[in-house]
Amino acid sequence: MTNIDPFEVVESESIPGAVLEVVQYKALKGSDDLDVAEKVFFANQADIHLKMIRVKLDKSELLIEPGALYFMKGALQLESSAQGGIAQGLMRKFMTGETLFQSRIKGTGEIYLEPGFGHYLLVNVDNDALIFDKGVFHCASAGLEVSAKMQQNVSSALFGGEGFFQTQVKGSGVVVLNSPVPVSELLMYDLAAGEKLSVDGNFAFVRTAGVSFHAEKSGKSLFQSVTGGEGLLQTFTGPGMVWIAPTQGVYDKMKLQNSIANLSHAQGSMGTRT
Repeated sequence: MTNIDPFEVVESESIPGAVLEVVQYKALKGSDDLDVAEKVFFANQADIHLKMIRVKLDKSELLIEPGALYFMKGALQLESSAQGGIAQGLMRKFMTGETLFQSRIKGTGEIYLEPGFGHYLLVNVDNDALIFDKGVFHCASAGLEVSAKMQQNVSSALFGGEGFFQTQVKGSGVVVLNSPVPVSELLMYDLAAGEKLSVDGNFAFVRTAGVSFHAEKSGKSLFQSVTGGEGLLQTFTGPGMVWIAPTQGVYDKMKLQNSIANLSHAQGSMGTRT
């Protein structure tokens, strides 16, 4: 029997010992259940694809969240441990919501992670660190470590909408992140030293470690902020990169009942306000 690859590669990053790919089914062919077949039909009509992460290892390793493995083939070994030790694992779990133990797959072969209709962002980290919210981490290649990162100031912790701790990936390698919107809709800003980016909402979801983050009141008065739907701004100051998802608020609003009609006129914040 000849195996036919049903996938098409959407995005790929290669480093020594590993190739990390976002692959998707070209089209789902349906089900013997009519309700499921109907949903598959509309997904195909809307050009929504079932995706997964495929990793090809050559005497290397991959760090994943427990439960993320779907299947693997080759001379591969699965191990679970608290990366950085129990203390680091406990901090990561209770401060960021990430799991205490993380799974590491070592060897040579192909790894497939759990499929879904979500979106993935591949970032090649070169002796740097990325900071992001809980639930964003998906997997990482060898050379990267995952830990908890405390906010730099009180304003960002109390009013920034991200809590006291976020997740940090540090080192050199490729990390796969869960993106709230299609990657084509993301904006990535490379901020110069002292350059600011202010966001009215929590749709700035990844930044490099050199970017400082704090919350500040908008230019309006308190009364104007409350009545106008604007309040505290998430402010990022360079140097470094920030990824934002401007369409996230639109999709969140569309999930609400009768929200399509409300989108015909812009009404201030898109519902992602902190």
